[in-house]
Amino acid sequence: MSIQSITHVEFYCADADKTAAGLCADFGFAADAPETAPDGARTIRLRQGSIRMHLASAADPDHPVAGFVARHGDGVAALALACTDPQAALERAERHGARVLDRAGRLIAGFGDTALRFVPPRPAEPADEPGLLDALDHVAICVPAGELADAVRFCEAALGFHRIFGEYIEVGRQAMDSSVVQSASGEVTFTLIEPDTTRRPGQIDEFLASHDGAGVQHLAFRTGDIATAVRTARANGVEFLSTPGAYFDALAERFGETAIPVETLRDLHVLVDQDHGGQLFQIFVRSTHPRRTYFLELIERQGAGTFGTANIKALYEAVERQSSDAAV
Repeated sequence: MSIQSITHVEFYCADADKTAAGLCADFGFAADAPETAPDGARTIRLRQGSIRMHLASAADPDHPVAGFVARHGDGVAALALACTDPQAALERAERHGARVLDRAGRLIAGFGDTALRFVPPRPAEPADEPGLLDALDHVAICVPAGELADAVRFCEAALGFHRIFGEYIEVGRQAMDSSVVQSASGEVTFTLIEPDTTRRPGQIDEFLASHDGAGVQHLAFRTGDIATAVRTARANGVEFLSTPGAYFDALAERFGETAIPVETLRDLHVLVDQDHGGQLFQIFVRSTHPRRTYFLELIERQGAGTFGTANIKALYEAVERQSSDAAV
């Protein structure tokens, strides 16, 4: 019954065709033929590496997909969790207080309106041609102030995850607290974040207000070559968040040699950090979401299994700069 992986992300949006076209053009996803259900909902399935995204939109304002978009904007509506025994996983979650939304569909409430679905593992498929992206590395989820500890306990008790990392992050006069939980397989990782309301309101408060509650702030896609992925995506018109040069000036003192040359990192604005296992490289994509409540991250791991503490702050400082630029 243990959770093995995320088989797919269910993403609700105003226009599935437009969203699919953007992801294909920007990052090289392949799309299956669109499907239209009897109720009018339109679904397009995207794939790259082991990543699977199911994009859905609905013209009828009374349709649940349209209702989700009206409340939250485009966003992650459900995460499908592959289990060796999905029914047993559902029963365990329910015993530990999970609210069942659809028993036949093995769907439970997760974080705000982002649900969790227990599904069988995906059948073996022929390997795709190598692309820019390999896998879904982690999912970042914002929760209201005071709910982080409960969210961690829910993941531990209902899902069988364990906490692997935690960090209190200060960005200027704002602050946030975070915990990272992971499945026993190591293939499903949630980064849970709450704002510190004793400090000045910041980007997590803004997310919760604009998104109307808890939900997925970003998806992090893992790549085996972040430099090529960033260069290719930039050539396709994707914009990434920038980092001041002083960050890169200090890298030699912090790490000595980095697996990717510092000048390459500086040119691409890719951040580097490390843990006991090795180094990791990260960058945020500039959000194009009208509410700025959803964006993507690219990450390359060269041995690192967790998250570098300095990177988390630097990444969120980059988001803060984007917010400041948008306000001007």
